[in-house]
Amino acid sequence: MQKKKGQHSKRTKQMIFSLNEEEYAVICSYIKKYKIENRSRWCRETIITHVLKTLDQDYPTLFEENEMRR
Repeated sequence: MQKKKGQHSKRTKQMIFSLNEEEYAVICSYIKKYKIENRSRWCRETIITHVLKTLDQDYPTLFEENEMRR
C-alpha cells in the first residue's frame, strides 16, 4: 500500500511517560523559547530522530572503526 505525497498514517498507539519537575520545566522553557506550537509533533520528531540516528550508528559494518581510519 503506497501513500500519496503528504498523506500520513493514522496514529493509533500511545506512549505515556512521566517527568520530574526539573525535566518538565526544562522542556516547557525550550518550547516557549523556540515557539513550538505542536508539542506532540515535536516530541515525536525528537524521539524518532534520536532513534534513527542511533540505529544508523549501530549498523553492523564489515570492518571495525579503527581499521577504517587507517
